[in-house]
Amino acid sequence: MGVCPPARMAQLRDNFTGLLHPWARPEVLTCTSWGAPIVWDGTFDPDAARQQATRQNLTIGLTVFAVGRYLEKYLERFLESAEQHFMVGQRVVYYVFTERPAAVPHVPLGPGRMLRVERVVRERRWQDVSMQRMHTLHEALGGRLGREAHFVLCMDVDQHFSAAFGPEALGESVAQLHAWHYRWPRRLLPFERDSRSAAALGPGEGDFYYHAAVFGGSVAALRGLTAHCARGLRRDRERGLEARWHDESHLNKFFWLHKPAKVLSPEFCWCPDLGRRPDIRCPRLLWAPKEYAELRD
Repeated sequence: MGVCPPARMAQLRDNFTGLLHPWARPEVLTCTSWGAPIVWDGTFDPDAARQQATRQNLTIGLTVFAVGRYLEKYLERFLESAEQHFMVGQRVVYYVFTERPAAVPHVPLGPGRMLRVERVVRERRWQDVSMQRMHTLHEALGGRLGREAHFVLCMDVDQHFSAAFGPEALGESVAQLHAWHYRWPRRLLPFERDSRSAAALGPGEGDFYYHAAVFGGSVAALRGLTAHCARGLRRDRERGLEARWHDESHLNKFFWLHKPAKVLSPEFCWCPDLGRRPDIRCPRLLWAPKEYAELRD
């Protein structure tokens, strides 16, 4: 297992992880080959991370798309659980993207927290909803969202918070290890392999398989990520192609070319169907049951 070298440790104190303790988790990988921390329960000081974020007077954005039946099914619990666990004590702006602003539930918000609703056009297919997200986020980051927030986390709506999800998750660019694939050898990871696609990765390429249900970073870094993915999606569409995992495939291509500054362990986005595992000590965000037949037109 890997830990961050001492020369890297001092830099990480400015990365909202408090005083890192990577040696507290010798059974898991706590540092990438390029020196980015992989954040597990026990490897950071949550109080120090909160204090650092408070001193910097940050505003943190959280974006979520609630389109079609996903709005009624998941949004209220997502927001209610976020109020309990997400960036508690920090200034937060929730950005809900939906085609039905009037249907967004009223959820009481704590001090220093607000919710903004942004109208989007309902796409014909669920795949197009997913793939259009990168273009919509790019435009939002260039507007009010980008002016209001210092760091932004982008999440799927069909999940809910179950434990503290604090500033330790912030960084210049943040990727999430996919719960289903974090133990798989690289040769089996589901990267896009069609060489015609802008998302394609060749043999031996790809570091980890990242989940598009959680990603984030500074406004500038996210502008770069969303622009890259939107361009790739548009190029594929012009060629009559569609990557295997849609925008997630393009996200993985971006993070292969532009390494994330921080990687979140599967504890930060866990699937209960995988059961209990000794390395998953504190699941912080849980997948909801996937009811695709009911929810996807």
